[in-house]
Amino acid sequence: MTDQTDVSDADARQLLIDLVSTPSPSDAETDAAEVLVEFFESYGREAWLDEVGNVRAPADDSVLLTSHVDTVPGEIPVEVEPADENDLEQDVADELGEDVLWGRGSVDATGPLAAMAVAAVRTGVSFVGVVGEETSSRGARHLIEDRAEPDAVVNGEPSGSTGITLGYRGFLAGTYVATSESGHTSRPEPNAIQHATNWWNGVEAAFEDDEYTAVFERVTAKPVDIDGGISEDGLSVEATLDVQLRIPPSLDAEAVRETAEAGLEIGTVSWAEPIPPVMESPRTEVARAFRAAIRKEGCDPRLIRKTGTSDMNLYAGEWDCQMVTYGPGNSDLDHAPDERLSLAEFDRSVAVLEEVSTTLRGGEE
Repeated sequence: MTDQTDVSDADARQLLIDLVSTPSPSDAETDAAEVLVEFFESYGREAWLDEVGNVRAPADDSVLLTSHVDTVPGEIPVEVEPADENDLEQDVADELGEDVLWGRGSVDATGPLAAMAVAAVRTGVSFVGVVGEETSSRGARHLIEDRAEPDAVVNGEPSGSTGITLGYRGFLAGTYVATSESGHTSRPEPNAIQHATNWWNGVEAAFEDDEYTAVFERVTAKPVDIDGGISEDGLSVEATLDVQLRIPPSLDAEAVRETAEAGLEIGTVSWAEPIPPVMESPRTEVARAFRAAIRKEGCDPRLIRKTGTSDMNLYAGEWDCQMVTYGPGNSDLDHAPDERLSLAEFDRSVAVLEEVSTTLRGGEE
């Protein structure tokens, strides 16, 4: 490789620390995005922010490495500490004393983001850091509309340096609204609040599954916000209920929506645009490249299905190419107050991504 692509391990770690040290909550990612642009430019790569704020660094489209720039809110002092017994128990570190980076985003998903940026520079493949993944996925939505389909996609989320994520459940959000006439609470007729709770109890019952069914294969139905009471004019009772449903690959959003509305008698539900589930084959060239790269690092690869949703769902819904999700970090620490990442694991994930990217480029240097 030329000097322009020779990112040292120390410089790779410094990029990670710089990014974690730069607050980047959703809708305020610009400062961190500019750190990434400066990193790419310092190694002779063209990079810029597009109209929604994504970091674009196009190159060889044999593979597109992409992760999200934004994090959830929350301040965690950024510091590097030696791993202790608790780090070993929580699968953060393998050995006592190894360097562990604390800070918001170190796991979700600044660790994967920085690892991908380094691997992209070292191997000359395409990179995009997207914005808004923790909220509306506006960055990923813009990306699939604005650029051609790559040959393969590696999406960056924490899977652990030995984990290859192949599947995510889909996502459907809705808002129930009902209104009823106000009246004395001694009257037996249900009011709007009761209509809302009765409907939701029916939805939960419709999707109730036995405990032996894996969570990944179930519909998970969760209410996330409720508001209700007497209207300002005192003439009616109003209720609004926000809900979210996770969709397994065996179902689609329309089927889930129909089941949820089957017991709807009073009120209306408005549904947001759904995010489809995704389940990739473990036999693709990309998945095989990851298994080989992880074994080359002396580790055993793990195939993962996640019960949440990510930007990979959107890419799979629009692009007909191979893809997986990969990145350093224990996903149990996503959004947690003790979010932290082993720097040794970060190094290992960079090596895996570099090997995979080189393989997918046909062994080019």
